[in-house]
Amino acid sequence: MKRVNFQRHKPLAFLLLAPQMLVLAIFVFWPAAQALYQAFTVSDPFGQRSTFVWFDNFRDVLTSPEYFNSIYRTAIFSSGTTASAVLAGLAFAVLVDRVVRGKSVYRLLVIWPYAVAPVLAGVLWLFLFHPIYGAIALMLKQGFGVAWNPLLDGNDAMLLVIVAAAWKQVSYNFVFFLAALQAIPRSLIEAAAIDGAGPVRRFVSIVFPLISPTTFFLLVINVVYAFFDTFGIIHALTQGGPGGATDILVYKVYADGFLGLDLGLSSAQSVILMILVIGLTAVQFRFLERRVKYAQ
Repeated sequence: MKRVNFQRHKPLAFLLLAPQMLVLAIFVFWPAAQALYQAFTVSDPFGQRSTFVWFDNFRDVLTSPEYFNSIYRTAIFSSGTTASAVLAGLAFAVLVDRVVRGKSVYRLLVIWPYAVAPVLAGVLWLFLFHPIYGAIALMLKQGFGVAWNPLLDGNDAMLLVIVAAAWKQVSYNFVFFLAALQAIPRSLIEAAAIDGAGPVRRFVSIVFPLISPTTFFLLVINVVYAFFDTFGIIHALTQGGPGGATDILVYKVYADGFLGLDLGLSSAQSVILMILVIGLTAVQFRFLERRVKYAQ
């Protein structure tokens, strides 16, 4: 076997990595460093002068009842979005995996929502559920007597943003679950069927344990998605309303920083949000990963 001298290829490797590292430095590391710096300062509304105030911004955030209400709303939103998106993705993957004819068509129909931009997804669901001209909202009102109004009712608004955010993420989960299901040897399923195990028993005892690494991975990814990547959907659907009912943490960072022009307070919230997500991810790895059964 011919040995490859990797030392000779180091310059080429660094050259190929340089563009990506430059993009990360400009659009990730530099803004993160700026946010961390601004979290310890107070700036005037025009951003001309800033004063170093140490931990005053963090104190103001952590003593604000509005911020803890936002944490509560974020917990409801992230839990509902993650559970809905993961379960729906798994259900679609199981159904498509059983299809014999036209599997590619079903796969395409389930995947395409992932290509929709978050803002467009929000506008789409707003058109469907708008209390005045929304087709589904009118159907609920005329057919079932449900006075659906996410523009005035906070519970309706929260339910709508959860459904819209989960719909946007179902395709991502579907792809991974379908790949995991197709990687399971058919001989195991056939042997269990011969032994008399029904479809539900086969799924619980054989299939789900084998796809548990994928499930754990998607749980982590979906939690991060619910905390960070749903800003566009909420901004297009409710803009944090009505009455702050959908003002989750990531939207509150935007509202206080770009609408309230308090960059120091907004930056402190972004740092706290990052710490919360890192801590939540660590808890998931600490308590959930032990239940994951990796293939040997």
